[in-house]
Amino acid sequence: QVQLVESGGGLVQAGGSLRLSCAASGRTFSNYAMGWFRQAPGKEREFVCAINYRGSITNCADSVKGRFTISRDNAKSTVYLQMNSLKPEDTAVYYCAGKLSTGIYYSINQYPYWGQGTQVTVSS
Repeated sequence: QVQLVESGGGLVQAGGSLRLSCAASGRTFSNYAMGWFRQAPGKEREFVCAINYRGSITNCADSVKGRFTISRDNAKSTVYLQMNSLKPEDTAVYYCAGKLSTGIYYSINQYPYWGQGTQVTVSS
């Protein structure tokens, strides 16, 4: 089992940037596919970006493509979400998730391990 802890959230003005981090512990992080999801008030949790175990394959939702980038540092057991050109509609609690696999996954139901979330608020 892997434990995940997100950090880096906060309040930022529209057009600004934030970098979220998700630190993993407990198992060999490099064997895990990772993803970022978000949940806005009153809405369902949705996919943001995903990355495979080596970091060689990434993909993001259309709503954030060109603005958000997912990356990982297996030596530090950490996955990152670089968020640029932030918009008020990006306001949400952001969660990282992990799955012991060499694949890449985009669905909430495919990830058994989750962090507690970090709040991102974008003001207009």
